[in-house]
Amino acid sequence: MTLLPTLTGVGRLTGDPELRFTQAGKAVASVPLAFNSRRLNQQTQQWEDGDTFFVRGTVWERLAENATETLSKGMEVLVTGELKTERWEKDGQKHERPALLIRSIAPNLAFAVAKVSKDAASQQNAQGGGQRSAQQGQQQRRSGTPPHDDPWAVDQANGYSNEPPF
Repeated sequence: MTLLPTLTGVGRLTGDPELRFTQAGKAVASVPLAFNSRRLNQQTQQWEDGDTFFVRGTVWERLAENATETLSKGMEVLVTGELKTERWEKDGQKHERPALLIRSIAPNLAFAVAKVSKDAASQQNAQGGGQRSAQQGQQQRRSGTPPHDDPWAVDQANGYSNEPPF
């Protein structure tokens, strides 16, 4: 088994993520990315762009759905994934291009503000092993009381705890 090189870097979306579904019903999204280098020219004190690496990233399942809902063209993102070469043949011509199988992707908070919330699937399969229904979870959110098994919940009577929840 060959190990693929791992890329972790800061890139920019050159287009909106495009969500589609396989015949088996799995979500998959294409995420077009550009990575470039910049350096400060010491003589002019101006930033200069270096080479740019364009790559089409692919995300699967919940990550694909969440990325499509969260990210848009022009956003700077932090991304980790495995680099590979996609190969195909069309009209008798062989083609290849670099591709990135994305394992994690998030907006760069140096240039964006994000409000993080659990997605619907996470709420249904929360730490209770999926035993709590989504309706119960919605009722708890409306009432403002955190779930009893939420390790990050604030103790309203005593304020914030100095102890980490692990």
